Amino acid sequence: MESVSSPRVRRETDLLGAREVPGDAYWGVHTLRAKENFRLAGDSVGSVAGLVPALAAVKQASAEANVALGLLAPEVGDAIVVACEQLRSGQHSDQFPVSLIQGGAGTSTNMNANEVIANLALEHLGHPKGEYQVVSPTDHVNLGQSTNDVYPTALKVAAIAGCSRLSRALEHFCRACEAKASEFDHIVKMGRTQLQDAVPMTLGQEFRSYAVTIREDVERLKEAAAHLHEINLGATAIGTGLNTHPEFSAAVRERLECITGFPVLISPDLVEATQDCGVFVLLSATIKRAAVKLSKISSDLRLLSSGPRAGLNEINLPPRQAGSSIMPGKVNPVIPELVNQVAFEIIGFDVTVSLAAESGQLQLNPFEPIIAACIFRSIDHLSEASITLADYCIAGISANETTLEDHVARSIGIVTALSPYLGYQESGRIAAEALRTGTPVVDLVLEQNLLERDLLELVLKPQSIAAGGYGRMAPLTEHSQRTIGIDE
Repeated sequence: MESVSSPRVRRETDLLGAREVPGDAYWGVHTLRAKENFRLAGDSVGSVAGLVPALAAVKQASAEANVALGLLAPEVGDAIVVACEQLRSGQHSDQFPVSLIQGGAGTSTNMNANEVIANLALEHLGHPKGEYQVVSPTDHVNLGQSTNDVYPTALKVAAIAGCSRLSRALEHFCRACEAKASEFDHIVKMGRTQLQDAVPMTLGQEFRSYAVTIREDVERLKEAAAHLHEINLGATAIGTGLNTHPEFSAAVRERLECITGFPVLISPDLVEATQDCGVFVLLSATIKRAAVKLSKISSDLRLLSSGPRAGLNEINLPPRQAGSSIMPGKVNPVIPELVNQVAFEIIGFDVTVSLAAESGQLQLNPFEPIIAACIFRSIDHLSEASITLADYCIAGISANETTLEDHVARSIGIVTALSPYLGYQESGRIAAEALRTGTPVVDLVLEQNLLERDLLELVLKPQSIAAGGYGRMAPLTEHSQRTIGIDE
């Protein structure tokens, strides 16, 4: 690759011919062509959190390994390392303008990195950009590598960092729910199954269950992320290791582990690892699982706060903005609605990842760019949605205690607590009569002399039912045993 420099532009040549590149750009002709070919609006490589530092980590590890193996001059290798360290520190992300979704199985992303690193290295050595006979994007920066091992490895490194970020966001949501659960532990309400009255519980139990279910997904996310630590560096084109040193894989593994700070394992079968996208399918599904749960919780919050006069009106969500351009005073549950929509998006992304992983042929999957786009967008959006739901909704929720008490008092669901004493059939009869006549369950039981008042009050005490009830009840009196036909 030859280059002629000028203050305003420089001329670079690839196999398709010569093109002018902006003189101040660290990227080169390959990136220029990718910019022209892939013009989708949305995320560029440089805008994805952690992806440029991940690419730089892979290139730095490769340069250090090649110097150690005697394949790369120390001066060139050191300059490449300096360039990579700049990228890892967050500099020059604007020099990665290529669309994340691209044809070519990630080649444009790899070449974008190669060109930027080569020109940063040249600058460090005191040479003008484009003087590739000194530091070449392909012969030096990409030495012993292929897009087909660099790109998936960089995606995994970036995804590991993304999973850590998402785990922290989900934990933040869990802590918000736990705080609210402690605040609401004393408030009894009706639990519901299939939108019908079930049995009493506490509002604290409801919110604590949200924390428990999401914390399960934090653990599942950690398990899925563990599979990202297996990489295929040294595989080159299809996994046979063509054009790389036989000791490169071991050397680069050691260097990458040192640079990233997390354990790295070279796949035992590089041919299989180069074509397989199973880890991304697993990761996407795990993220989707958390998104589905957060969406269900958000739907619960919308339902519980519905009204305020013609709905359940059991809780109040903090008002975030006016809800209507025509209905004065209306406030909508905009934060849960946001989370619902993020979940819908992630469910769609997961379908895309599944289709892309299935559609790879033979020794390579060319659709890893769309897999990367879906996974990184899912991580970013779910992280932000979790924090937003915690801070802008959960933390400000208040309970309508009078409404909750009234729901419990009027419900026939409390009759379930009578089953151990009256039996299922008799309890069902009482429930049906209460529903038909509007007479409270307590009154019917007393009128029909089925249980003594003191025992009935103890059995139907909402706090006791919410706590599990039966196992904590006092033994039946002699009169109550005779009433319901229990032999002494």
